[in-house]
Amino acid sequence: MNENAQHLTIFVLLLAFALSSGCQGIDAETAYDIPDREGLLDGSASVEALPAQVQPETLVANLQEPWGFDFLPDGKILITEKSGSIQLIAPSLDFQATEVSGAPTVALAGQGGLLDVLVHPDFERNQWIYLSYVIEENGLYTTRVSRVRLVENSLVDRQVLFTAAPMFKERRHFGSRLLLDNGYLFITVGDRGNRHLAQDLSAHNGKVLRLLQDGSTPADNPFVEQHQARAEIFSYGHRNPQGIAKHPSNGSIWISEHGPQGGDEINILKAGKNYGWPRITYGEEYGGGKIGEGTHLDGLRQPLVHWVPSIGTGGITFYTGDLYPHWGDSLLVAGLRSANVSRLELVEDGLGKETRLLVNLKMRIRDVQVGPDGMLYLLADGSKLLRLELEH
Repeated sequence: MNENAQHLTIFVLLLAFALSSGCQGIDAETAYDIPDREGLLDGSASVEALPAQVQPETLVANLQEPWGFDFLPDGKILITEKSGSIQLIAPSLDFQATEVSGAPTVALAGQGGLLDVLVHPDFERNQWIYLSYVIEENGLYTTRVSRVRLVENSLVDRQVLFTAAPMFKERRHFGSRLLLDNGYLFITVGDRGNRHLAQDLSAHNGKVLRLLQDGSTPADNPFVEQHQARAEIFSYGHRNPQGIAKHPSNGSIWISEHGPQGGDEINILKAGKNYGWPRITYGEEYGGGKIGEGTHLDGLRQPLVHWVPSIGTGGITFYTGDLYPHWGDSLLVAGLRSANVSRLELVEDGLGKETRLLVNLKMRIRDVQVGPDGMLYLLADGSKLLRLELEH
């Protein structure tokens, strides 16, 4: 293989149990603790042009640094803009955008601002949405998560659920993706440019947190009983996780992580585990230079997938539909640096080959999600909401 070719190492996942014909689903706690089997596949990425019948359509073209989006039960779309605005997009009105009032005050600084938005699965009953954003106090910055009720075009009843500690002057690596699963709220927090704290359980930096949906701490979190550890921590040793999704069949929670210069990762979360940053990484310092102690150390988790060079991982989603030819049963990874979407095939025991999609668009992709219509939606080019349309 040419030394400039891109290498992808894939460590496949072995399911811990056999499914009986009468199985009614997988317990979430069991899914978080699936054991591993390492296997090496030749995973150099291929490039795939869009099939002729699939065409990207720009639904909204004038967004201001959109970062996160989610769908309401009626099909409307909420989109956050880093500056602090939330746009409500109405498909029935030709995707007209209306600014939602009552958004929290955010600090637009560096990589910080208004970041993710998450609609509660039972929104029709409780009207809750969750927001992650950056706040500033006395020149210091951190990640905060609140929930608010969306009533028509206004946010009311805001409740602060979580504020990452400590705060820092650095304005990068805020993480901030959100996921609700079986009543648990997962929050990703980056290392904030203080990489050593990703290994320090007394700080929220470089961690994935698990709360209950009201912001309280689950009694079974892995470090609840450990002196000086933050009780909210679910896993640690992360650099800057900017994607999170639940596997469609086994219920495990997967995250994407920005590496430094190379070393972007896909990881499967397991309670209490250490994912290695910055002690181990497949990346290097910007401009060159070793980070940490290599790529492997006993007791530290290996990624399921890593990329060298970096693709600039953004949001992720699982796609299991059949609308798009040959794209089903995939993990889709938004690429900011690579300016495309990486499709990783889901196979019985993990992941298969990688294919790069949408290369011809030459747009930075921040996030990708499956809409209620089964189509793929993307935040792209720092200003657009796209949908991959099917021409019949």
